[in-house]
Amino acid sequence: MMKRIREYTIFITLCFFLVSCSGDKQQKDILKVTAIPDEDATELIRKAKPLIEYLENSVNMQVEFIPVSDYSAAVEAIVSRKVDLAWFGGLTFLQAYSRSNGKVEPLIQRVEDQSFRSVFITSDANIKELSDLKGKEVMFGSQSSTSGHLMPRTFLMQEGIIPERDFKRIAYSGAHDATIAAVGSGKVQAGAMNIKTWRRFVKEKRVPEGTKVFYTTPTYYNYNWTIHKEVPEELRNKIKESFLKISSDQELGKKILAAQDASGFLETEKKNYDGLKAAAENVGLIKSSLN
Repeated sequence: MMKRIREYTIFITLCFFLVSCSGDKQQKDILKVTAIPDEDATELIRKAKPLIEYLENSVNMQVEFIPVSDYSAAVEAIVSRKVDLAWFGGLTFLQAYSRSNGKVEPLIQRVEDQSFRSVFITSDANIKELSDLKGKEVMFGSQSSTSGHLMPRTFLMQEGIIPERDFKRIAYSGAHDATIAAVGSGKVQAGAMNIKTWRRFVKEKRVPEGTKVFYTTPTYYNYNWTIHKEVPEELRNKIKESFLKISSDQELGKKILAAQDASGFLETEKKNYDGLKAAAENVGLIKSSLN
């Protein structure tokens, strides 16, 4: 009798072990992806859909898009390995690199991200240049946004304008489309935002009447797809090659490029973001100890 009990116990233990291993395998066979919520959730999911479909076929595994509530949640998701791959702005990449002690790396960026720009917009006819913002209510995007906060703030400071000192009020919208709405409705007198989102709103005729760009920044490196270094090298390379093969010659490729607002993708590396790192340190958005 005791022998049968021992055999049964061994059998149950083995079953639990096999189920556990199967669960681990299933977990590894899912590539989890997220993106900073620089636009509303509906738009993010729309943009992600053709890319997810493409990646599933090209890397031959399930790909799951996991939306997050804000920029810091996107950073935490990859740092804690809740996701493997994340669409970041330059600043959120630097924050993730710092928080993970260097365990993430930029993998791919759009061609356009080599020379990105921000714009300042207004619906106030009296605002024509950056110096006119003094004494006004001005909106940035998320505090962790590269194009909606870090670089607009940096260029303001280069003109001798300190937002906390010179603006009547500083507001944060959390997303570029929300900035357009706030400026257009007169909630604030001016705002800073991503040039690509602005151009898309212009193309789709969604800009509130009377709202215009009055300043466009110099160029800087921005967005990238960041991957966790614990993702196996073979899979990392496969993902990278998949992005590099996306072309407008393919039907699905056209959809991806249109959704991602890109003409193509290319490899990137950490040193491309050294300029952003210096800017972020200068305004206190990351610690100067980041290597």
